[in-house]
Order: sequence, then structure tokens, then C-alpha cells
Amino acid sequence: MEHKILARIHSPADLKPLSIPELKQLCQELREFIITVINETGGHLAPSLGAIELTVAMHYVYNMPEDEIVWDVGHQAYAHKILTGRMDRFATIRQLNGLSGFLKRSESEYDSFGAGHASTSISAALGIAAARDHNNQSFKVAAIIGDGAMTGGLAFEALNNAGSIRKQLLVVLNDNKMSISPNVGALRTYLNRIQTNPIYNRIRNEIWDLAGSLPVGKSAVRMGLKKIEESLKNLLVPGILFDELGFRYLGPIDGHDLGELILTLQNIKNIKTPVLLHINTKKGKGLGAAEVDPVKYHGIAANSKAPKTSESVAKAPNFQNVFGDLVCEIARNRSDTVCITAAMREGTGLVNFAREFPDRYYDVGIAEGHAVTFAAGLATNKIRPIVAIYSTFLQRAYDHIIHDVAVQNLPVIFCLDRAGLAGEDGPTHHGSLDLAYLQVIPGMVVASPKNGNELRHLLYTALNYSDGPFAIRYPKASAIDYMPSGQVELLPIGSWSTELPGKDIAILALGPMVYQALAAAEELAKSEISCEVVNCRFVKPLDHQYLRNLQKRFNRVITIEEGTILGGFGNNTANWLYQQGYNGTVKMLGFPDKFIPHGTRDELLKILKLDTSGIIASIKALF
Repeated sequence: MEHKILARIHSPADLKPLSIPELKQLCQELREFIITVINETGGHLAPSLGAIELTVAMHYVYNMPEDEIVWDVGHQAYAHKILTGRMDRFATIRQLNGLSGFLKRSESEYDSFGAGHASTSISAALGIAAARDHNNQSFKVAAIIGDGAMTGGLAFEALNNAGSIRKQLLVVLNDNKMSISPNVGALRTYLNRIQTNPIYNRIRNEIWDLAGSLPVGKSAVRMGLKKIEESLKNLLVPGILFDELGFRYLGPIDGHDLGELILTLQNIKNIKTPVLLHINTKKGKGLGAAEVDPVKYHGIAANSKAPKTSESVAKAPNFQNVFGDLVCEIARNRSDTVCITAAMREGTGLVNFAREFPDRYYDVGIAEGHAVTFAAGLATNKIRPIVAIYSTFLQRAYDHIIHDVAVQNLPVIFCLDRAGLAGEDGPTHHGSLDLAYLQVIPGMVVASPKNGNELRHLLYTALNYSDGPFAIRYPKASAIDYMPSGQVELLPIGSWSTELPGKDIAILALGPMVYQALAAAEELAKSEISCEVVNCRFVKPLDHQYLRNLQKRFNRVITIEEGTILGGFGNNTANWLYQQGYNGTVKMLGFPDKFIPHGTRDELLKILKLDTSGIIASIKALF
């Protein structure tokens, strides 16, 4: 495929000499290039396709990297990566040692602020603008927020503060129908042309100044002018909220009209007070299937037909789909249950639940803190809330978990998807810390199922437990073994299960790591090393009865977890054993004290020595 213009773009400076027709051709070539590459490699497709014209316009009007653009939900910034000198490496995106799927400061000087979650852009951009003024500099700062990120409370906290301190800042609201209001026609565009025209702004300011120079009644005249302006905006423009927060609200305009975008950005670039530009875009623009179903094409898998390598052949659906089946099963039998998620219906497996139980399904938007406190309120009135949030995203609600749930001993059930390695999404999405941050909370029960059947048992166990919060964490992986029927087992809180008896070393494993441990034990038996493999399904409380027995039988213990070692399960277990006077050796396998890069799950397990061969090597070293 020939990309006549795109091939000439090595930095944003190369856009400056291009004509509008050439820039439009560049947009088309960018779309073709992104679709081709992402179909082959996998990645976030629809969000970036919707932001092509915006990306080109921003890089054409602003002077990066001197001017700084902060992108929200970085998966809409693929075109940004390509235009900033990363085209030749774009095919490596989300692969081990390749480009990140999100913004990353260490990757490029054009990535002003890293982001893998949402709603952070305005806060970060305001901080950059304040630093600029503190350092007596004059570059421009813009934040691009979209794909539902405006549903996050942090965005509104930042808007409130920005309107107060009045720094030069542009916020572009890329509205792809995930939030805010739809376009209402040409009148809105016409009003925006008038409002952003420099002549209009000069006349508006001159009338204001003229009213201020009147010998008498100037306050009353100005107040009257203000009321007239606000009344017109209330009638015609949906941005009165932003105006009241201290922003000049402009729009909405067509985010795919490149000429209109460039003209608007040029006209507002030098306004010295905060400005919010509202643009309407189509998620998946340029790819018919993605336009029709932007949810399905939000992120796609690679089309590669190469066989996937995995030590565990998937015999069951993944954990998120098992969870989705189970909450529907539970809801059919218990009318007191509800499910809550934070804009992640598909990601957490709740599509069918939302369809079957719409009155018991709550999507609160990208607002994890609110989700948790909302659940706490429900729990005070005999409702059993199940809160489904990715492990890494639940970190945003940590104080809410403590202050609003744990302190009050409320029986909220937390189901943490993507606990452990999240694969190609990388360090912002890996659930590395949940074991450490949850088990230190007083009264919190923390569990980790080895497979789908055990997830079923643990969910029912959690519903049968009313003494406080209960967290269940599981990875982005196959549930390995799942039968959606049969007798449910209510598990004693804090109980472990011996999967394989042995006499030389105790392997204490969490979640699906149990199967890695069993494979290692089978291989080690050939070297006459007898391993006892224990499924430590409860991280907190620990199975103290088993641990007391362990002290008498083993002088070597190895713990295996898909999470950070520092403050994790192994650390807590070793601490308890040594406090009891244990004289043996405890070896901990898990994540080191650093952020884990992106790559496939199998690649990362191997690097971390958490695959079967790595576990075997660690155990042999103890002998």
C-alpha cells in the first residue's frame, strides 16, 4: 500500500507546509495504515480511528514538542504516535520490547504525560500550565479528553480548579457519543464560527470595555450584558456548565471536518483564559464495521494464524466470562444482589447480566471511587452489591474501600478482573498490587480461585459471609476448569486445599499458579524431589492450621503468586511463619519491585520465572 504523504512525515514539523487537501489525504492514509497494522498485530482500533482529523489538526496548528498536548485514554493516540516519528516501529505496538499501546514519557518527547486509564488529562495539563507560568515560559498547553473520560470525577475536579486559577489551557472534549450531548445541526457550527472569530472576540471585548467606561450605571449595564449572553447560551449552547466553571465553551463542531477544526484551533490558540472546545466524532470512523459496532472494535485481537503457545490449554472460557455466567445464575436465585461496574461492562463480563437484569445493573461511568461508596450505601440496606472492577483500576478507589466499606464492616463483594498480568496493555493495566493493598485492610477477606469452579464456590461463599468486605481476584486468563452446574461448596473462610501431597518441599500457590506448580512438581518427581502442592485460595486470612502443621513437616517452603512480592502473599506468609519461630527457608516467587512491561502473558511469565521451567529452577536451587 502506497502512502505518498504519510511516508514524508517524520515529525509534526513536516505537516506545516501541507495544504488542506494534502492534510485530508494524510488523514485517509493514516486510517488505512492503522487499520492494516492493527488487524495484523491487534490493539485498540475504533478510538484512534475517530481521532484522526483531530490529531492532524492539533499537530498542524500547535508546535510540538515545545507546545504540550496531554492525551486522555491514550488508546485514542495511535495517529499521534505515527506522526511523531514512530511509524517505522508502529507494527511493534503492544508487543514485548515494542511500542506501548498508551502514552509513555520514556518513549517519546512528544508524549507529555503517560496515561493508561482515563480522566487524568485536565489535571495533568493544568499542572503543566502552572509550571509554565511559574518558569516564565510561553508555550501552549492542551488536554484532549474523550472516549467517556468526562464521566470521571477527576475531570470535573480539574475543571473546577482550572476555572479558578485561570491559566491558559485548551481542553478538547472529543465526544464520540460515549458522553455529553449529540450534535444538533449546522446552527451550532455557525455559532461557533462567530464565537471563535477574532473580530467577534475583539468586538465582544470592546463592548464590555465600553460598558465599563460609562460615567454612571456601568455595573448595571455590564450585569445586563452578562445576563443576555448567558440567556442566549442557555437557549442555544449546551455549555453553560463549563462557562460557569470559568471556561469559554465553544462548540460542538464536526470533529471530522479538518478545515473547520484547523480554523477553530487557530482562532482560539491565543486566548489567554481556559477554553473548552467540544467536538463530535464517530468512533471507528472510516471502517464500516467499527462505525456500526464501536464496542466490538474498541480493541481487536491479531489476525495472525500462528499457533498460540501456552502451558495451559484453554478447556473453559476465561475468568471474566465465567464471572458473567455466575452473577446471572446468582441473580436468578437471589433478588437482593446487584452488579456495579465503572464503564467496563464488556471487560468485566457483565453484558448478559445487564441485558437480563437491567434494573439491578449499575454502570457508574469512569468513577471507581463513586462505584465503591455507592455499593457501600446499597449494603447498608440489605442489598448485596457485587462490584466488578479491574484490579489496577480499583486502586483509584482505595480510600473509599477503607473509609466507606471496611471501617463500617459492610458486606460488599469486590471481584477484581485482570489481577496479575494483563498482557499487552502493560504496566498501567497489570494487577500487580491488589494482594498487597487489600490484605492490609482490617476485616477484608481476600481470595484467589485456581479455576472457574472455585470462583463459583468463592462467590457463593462471599454471599454467605456478612461480617465485612470480601475480595476475589482472578487473572486475564482461561478459567481452566469450569462446570456451570453441580453442587456449590461453601468454603470455610481461611481454608486451603492440598492438591498433591509430598515430603521434601511445600509449594504454596495462588490462583491458576496452582497448575504451574503441579506441572513443576510432576517434573521434579523425576529428580526424586517430592513436592507438596497447596492451593492457597484464601490470601487473608491465612490457613494457620495448615501452616502450623507445615512447620513440623518441611524445612523448605516456596510461595508462588501473580503479584508483587513486596507486601504480597508470600511476604505475609513468611512473616507469620518466622514470628512463630520457623527455622526453615521460605523462597518467594512473584513480581519484583518494579513495573512489569507489556508483552503476552506467556512471555511475561517466562521473564518473571513464573512459568513451569522457572519454578523448577527455583526449587532445584533450594536443594
